[in-house]
Amino acid sequence: MTATRDSAELDLFRANVRRFLTDQVAPNADAWRTRGYIDRDLWRKAGALGLLCASAPEEFGGGGGNFWHEAVIIEELARIAFPDFSIPLQNVILAPYFAQYGTEAQKRRWLPRMACGDLVAALAMSEPGAGSDVRAIRTHARRDGNDYIVNGQKTFITHGHTADLICLAVKTDTTEGNGVRGFSLLVVETEKTAGFRRGRRLDKVGLKAQDTAELFFDDARVPADNLLGAVEGRGFYQLMEQLAKERINIAMQALALSEAALDETVAYVKQREVFGKRLIEFQNTRMVLAEAKTALSVTRTFVESCIERLIAGTLDAETAAMAKWWATEKQCEIIDNCMQLHGGYGYMLDYPIARMWSDGRIQKIWGGSNEVMKELIARAL
Repeated sequence: MTATRDSAELDLFRANVRRFLTDQVAPNADAWRTRGYIDRDLWRKAGALGLLCASAPEEFGGGGGNFWHEAVIIEELARIAFPDFSIPLQNVILAPYFAQYGTEAQKRRWLPRMACGDLVAALAMSEPGAGSDVRAIRTHARRDGNDYIVNGQKTFITHGHTADLICLAVKTDTTEGNGVRGFSLLVVETEKTAGFRRGRRLDKVGLKAQDTAELFFDDARVPADNLLGAVEGRGFYQLMEQLAKERINIAMQALALSEAALDETVAYVKQREVFGKRLIEFQNTRMVLAEAKTALSVTRTFVESCIERLIAGTLDAETAAMAKWWATEKQCEIIDNCMQLHGGYGYMLDYPIARMWSDGRIQKIWGGSNEVMKELIARAL
């Protein structure tokens, strides 16, 4: 698939995505939120429709598209207020690790099964003492013949409860002073790995249907063939090279959820009456919505320009950090204001605005906290 922002091909893709989410996802969303995870069969249905690995190479089962296809999926998930279905994590973050750094055998082994929904993957970086600071990772892997012996702990891992594949950040060289050269990415196949166990499924503020868990590795034995790219010491560079794309993914999610929240709020204030007048008739309401509309127009222009640069291969780390920081800050500000306009109903989870408010808050934290984003931007001054 090839597409520009306004191509007919992308419009057709959007129609298919919208139909699938409306028919297969929206009616079941509440049940999945209550249970804490999504049916595995949904991943296979999404794969059959071509939603998984949409921008991965066709020769490995992907759709051969670009980030505009991923943006469509992000926008349509926001439209039904269900970012819990983390297709963007699979498509934008995990599939590129395998497609860009995997050996030929690794690509053929994992990507086609991810594309059809048979494999759900997770990226395991964060630890109890290492979040935005990747250098603080302590989980380590020691070579033992044809295997690595892995010991350590991970936390806050999306899909940690259900993942079949875990792209695991480890230290393969713990020599003091070796720094970032000691990191590698090791792919753990959960059903085949003795010594691996899942901890509790974590109870989050939002994204209730997106399972998040702790992971433990106690002398876990992983085949050396599962070292991503088959060369030790490349893990830190692989992680850093993908961060710009990850941060544009987050910026796009923040933008899409903000726009959906604004649409939801405009519809609400046009029918809600207070003191005998519709809310939209009050000047304060109109001012709040006008500010949100303007901020989102500016944000969309910026984020779309970043997407174009990402596709062209010219997006730099500082600009990606700006996009992530700006879009997520505006998201939290705008959705909070939209929630306020709903009054007491805005605090009720029966209303989409309440779920948007709680689901979106994590955007300022993951992918590197916004405080880290500002530090990265400042370094370039």
